[in-house]
Amino acid sequence: MTTKPKLFNKNLVMMIICQGLFLTNNVTFAAINGLVGFSLTPIPWLATLPLMGYVVGGALSTSLVAKTQRRYGRKKSFQFGIIVAVLSALLCALAVSLHSFALLITGTVVAGYYNANGQIYRFAAPELTHPSMREKAVSWVLAGGLIGGVFGPGMTILTKDALSVPFMGPYLALSVIGVVAYLLMHQIHFPDDSRTEAPKKSGRPLAEIIRQPLFIVSALGASMGYGIMNLLMAATPLAMDVCGFPFSDAALVLQWHVIGMFAPGFFTGSLIKKFGAIKIMTVGLGLNLLCIAIALSGVELHHFLAALFMLGVGWNFLFIGSTTLVLNAYKPEEKDKAQGAINFCVFAVMAVTSISSGALLTTKGWDWMNYGSLIPVALIGLGLVWLISQSRSNTKSV
Repeated sequence: MTTKPKLFNKNLVMMIICQGLFLTNNVTFAAINGLVGFSLTPIPWLATLPLMGYVVGGALSTSLVAKTQRRYGRKKSFQFGIIVAVLSALLCALAVSLHSFALLITGTVVAGYYNANGQIYRFAAPELTHPSMREKAVSWVLAGGLIGGVFGPGMTILTKDALSVPFMGPYLALSVIGVVAYLLMHQIHFPDDSRTEAPKKSGRPLAEIIRQPLFIVSALGASMGYGIMNLLMAATPLAMDVCGFPFSDAALVLQWHVIGMFAPGFFTGSLIKKFGAIKIMTVGLGLNLLCIAIALSGVELHHFLAALFMLGVGWNFLFIGSTTLVLNAYKPEEKDKAQGAINFCVFAVMAVTSISSGALLTTKGWDWMNYGSLIPVALIGLGLVWLISQSRSNTKSV
């Protein structure tokens, strides 16, 4: 009698929790960095520069993270990333205390290393369970971000005014959360834990890997999907502030946005296994269009809430679909450079959308931001059509 492979084990569950704590950091930064930046800078359109610093730091760190992963393995690299998270959160707290915009940006750029490191969690997920469960493992680890979606905004509201300096409390809370994440990561056993030196085999050159249509469309879906999400999410607290909504309403909208991002993860893997990654990515694209339509229909609380929730679900389908798709584009010995390359694409697009978000909102307004989001939506759509046509051509030629 054949035993059915099990998805869950101690290592995967711990990884899901670590993903949740990583997203607590991301959600908190998204909720407060734009507002803190707006309060510290004399130039309003630079308000989202600290958000840009976080993703620029991530983009600059992708190569270093890939090398660290290759040399020291998953656990040590992930633990180092968490140490950086603790130190950067303390640096941001100091920046708020000193009322220093430059120091805040420095802190968020440093935190970018943790951002780049945490983006690898989803790629480590398939290594912690049976190979036949890899789609579900990716999906469930990303679903762990739901912890951040629920805990992050709530923690931010509770700690925002806990100290004499507004917003200093959330940054200090993140440093404590980082310590907890480090202790949990220490309990996870990765397949490469016993490795004493970097692997000798490196596989194909990176240029050859990234020229594959499968890799190109995966990178396009992941980066542009993240770009759409980041463009609108980063500007939402500022847009709601301009519309007269209190911070608690903005936190509620972000909370439901992150729930939309990660709650579908409980079943997205199963949908991909049944229908295929390309179809699920196409549905995600449609949800992004629905988000834009809702956002353009009004600026009441329910418009922001519904639009950001749809944006979150659309991102989930695009991102998990892209992550699953790209697993077929590289060999095990090529994983570090391939994963680093796709994450660099994600961070590069996020960097552009982070600064564009504040600039577009303060100069053109909320409507123009949403119209601008149609550009990356169209690019993803063209990429999917191209990949489907490539697949059909290859099938006919066989």
